[in-house]
Amino acid sequence: MKAGAEAALAEAGLVGVPRETMERLAAFVRLVEKWQRAQNLVANSTLPDIWRRHVADSAQLVALEPTAARWLDLGSGGGFPGIVIAILIADRPGARVRLVESDRRKCAFLRTAARETGAPAEIHEGRVEAIVLPGRFDVEVVTARAAAPLDKLLSWAAPVIAAGARGLFPKGRDFRREVTEAVQNWEFDLVEYPSRIDDGAILDIRRLRPRPPQQRSA
Repeated sequence: MKAGAEAALAEAGLVGVPRETMERLAAFVRLVEKWQRAQNLVANSTLPDIWRRHVADSAQLVALEPTAARWLDLGSGGGFPGIVIAILIADRPGARVRLVESDRRKCAFLRTAARETGAPAEIHEGRVEAIVLPGRFDVEVVTARAAAPLDKLLSWAAPVIAAGARGLFPKGRDFRREVTEAVQNWEFDLVEYPSRIDDGAILDIRRLRPRPPQQRSA
């Protein structure tokens, strides 16, 4: 496990990860594999390559934002990227990752994962629209992985990006279509980072604001 895990994290842009952090990540992977038998946390076909396909794919977000301590993860599902981020930043002063998930069973898993790995994660059960409200969370980065199309993600993340947070959204190979659809309703500053893990991209979004109604496509 060790060599493969370290190689996966190095591919994500993280080298010299402390031994204790690696052990916490390994404990999280074991939990995913255990709970996968009863819940669909990840695609079964990806389990043999979980360190690269899920852990490293999540970890590359931390490589892009090496100092932020306050994160918000929307539609957290099986804990990717939220729990991975929380484990990786656990030693940062004031570290806290808030995970929002509507599925009760997945929330039970996330709480177990946070408790057993010691990750500084706080689980919020419910629909994103009801939880992420203007002024509720003070965060530096908001993210989501495979939770919804970009246009929907931006509507979810708007309250925190408008308050100054940075959006980091991993997307697959069809990401440009999602951007084209999103700009029909939103204006934003965008930087595209090629994914280190697959042929998708990480969309770095700031200065988000709704497009004026008269400028929207019919």
